[in-house]
Amino acid sequence: MLEEKENMADFSEKWGTDVDTAVQLALADLKLTIDEVDVTVLEEPSRGFFGIGSKLALVRVEKKKKPEEKVQPQKADAPRKENTKKDIKKQVEKEPVVKEIKEERRPKEEKISEENLKVCESHPALDFLKEVTSEMGLELEISAKEGEEVLYVDIQGKDSGTIIGKRGQTLDAIQYLTSLVVNKDKEKYTRVVVDAENYRSKREKTLEALAQRLATKVVKTRKSVKLEPMNPYERKVIHATLQNHPKVVTRSEGQDPYRRVIIELK
Repeated sequence: MLEEKENMADFSEKWGTDVDTAVQLALADLKLTIDEVDVTVLEEPSRGFFGIGSKLALVRVEKKKKPEEKVQPQKADAPRKENTKKDIKKQVEKEPVVKEIKEERRPKEEKISEENLKVCESHPALDFLKEVTSEMGLELEISAKEGEEVLYVDIQGKDSGTIIGKRGQTLDAIQYLTSLVVNKDKEKYTRVVVDAENYRSKREKTLEALAQRLATKVVKTRKSVKLEPMNPYERKVIHATLQNHPKVVTRSEGQDPYRRVIIELK
């Protein structure tokens, strides 16, 4: 489900790129400060290979009980690791809510027309992607076309599903890393698009259909709908699909990579 359920409990479990990011998200969800909660780290983050297959941190942030509400804790089968309030508070005050990736030179993403692109046999992006996919043990065919300010990489093969990942998350990570390689020490920014089995076009059609379906739901129930966090291009698809809708409007809230679209009545 792409819709998010409202949390009405006195605790919140959140994922984040690191522990303090997850804690901040939970605090925002509960509308509490670090002094008003107890924090338990359920899963530690890990980096993975080249950022692919990385594991997020999971925390449980619970509103502190009043003295009369406290009960004797039961013995757990496997004790969970818990950071002290002092440690968590120090981390939260030190770092921002979300560590955003700064890409000041990056233009807004738009559709690419392959008609004006030329096939390139040799390119740093190809070398990088072949090395990464080889290290991941994937059998793929990688080709590229380039224009004056754009590089389009197409990936095909039996392991393309693995390179796409859940809702394109692995593909987006690969695209970001490839963009770093291509634009390293360059004055002029080159937009890099990495696609696999025409996934991005299919995903766009799925998002357009989703936007229309949820807009109908909002009109019928008269209740706003929050979508899952999406990257800037996917949010743009939702906004563009509903920009001329007679009864609903869209807006975004939050910070990347957790920024999401909200559909609501006009």
